[in-house]
Amino acid sequence: MTVPLFTPLKLRDVILRNRIAMSPMCQYSAVDGVANDWHYVHYGTRAVGGVGLVIVEATAVEPRGRITPYCLGLWDDGQVEPLARIVRFIESHGAVAGIQLAHAGRKASTNRPWKGGGPVPPEEGGWNVVGPSPVPFLPDGPVPEPMTKRDMESIIDAFRQAAKRALAAGFRVAEVHAAHGYLLHEFLSPLSNRRDDEYGGSLENRMRFPLEVVRAVREVWPEEYPLFVRISATDWVPGGWDLDQSVAFAAELKKIGVDLVDCSSGGLSLEQKVQAGPGYQVPFAERIRREVGIATGAVGLITDPEQANGILAAGQADLILLGRVLLREPYWPLRAAAALGVDTGLWPPQYLRAKV
Repeated sequence: MTVPLFTPLKLRDVILRNRIAMSPMCQYSAVDGVANDWHYVHYGTRAVGGVGLVIVEATAVEPRGRITPYCLGLWDDGQVEPLARIVRFIESHGAVAGIQLAHAGRKASTNRPWKGGGPVPPEEGGWNVVGPSPVPFLPDGPVPEPMTKRDMESIIDAFRQAAKRALAAGFRVAEVHAAHGYLLHEFLSPLSNRRDDEYGGSLENRMRFPLEVVRAVREVWPEEYPLFVRISATDWVPGGWDLDQSVAFAAELKKIGVDLVDCSSGGLSLEQKVQAGPGYQVPFAERIRREVGIATGAVGLITDPEQANGILAAGQADLILLGRVLLREPYWPLRAAAALGVDTGLWPPQYLRAKV
């Protein structure tokens, strides 16, 4: 009997050995945007643990696009080789290496979460933040400088150049971050986008800049390699970005060559009221997949092997992205295979003595 969770997934010319992906999760552990041994061990362990795809955390395309001063970056050629070292290890253990390209927008220049997460003042190394409109994320937070057309062109090119560096590092999947209240999501949502030019107001206008970014990345990303986009399918706030708009956005993404929509939610507004529970975001992936005809990734409180396998079996998504459960249990795919009665051959030979 076929077990969907352990059925390979082909996207363009890239084949994932199973439908389990490591969701991009910031580690806030880089220095000057450069990956180090923490990242090497962190990502390499999940590849050894059996996932099909490892997506490296939100990686800033320019210095002011970092969430914190300790976030990864790809705005400089010197940041390529430390990531390439990680990619080589991931791929040598049978997983595919992906990376999420990002810009934090108005949510940039903050402290690490375990240091309180608040804004970093200029005297401590903070920087001015940008966004579609002068609407701060926090009531007492920095007011973003509204972006000009020149700013947009500069950031589009930063995404383009970062994608080229990601390719040079050996990544075979790129994901553009348009979720969680960061820059591209800020343009999409009417709660943060108050512009009165061609980049604000109507849905078509609010989608314009994010689509320009994605198009620029697709133009330099090889035809044989897949491109993902992570979205927040809803702001969980009345009058904000919602699932209907996400369906329309996904349809436009499909037209410009996006292969998979990674369906998360929230992160834009402190007013959000999230209706969380096991698999609570799966219906977003299901509807976009059904109505747009594009592959989707499901994420959010998916922790049980049977649950993950059932989502795929029911045609609700094509890929399962695991977050916190993989932080707790790096070898979750090995346990999932045993629970589902599949002999995958994922066990590293060095660890076979521990296989039951």
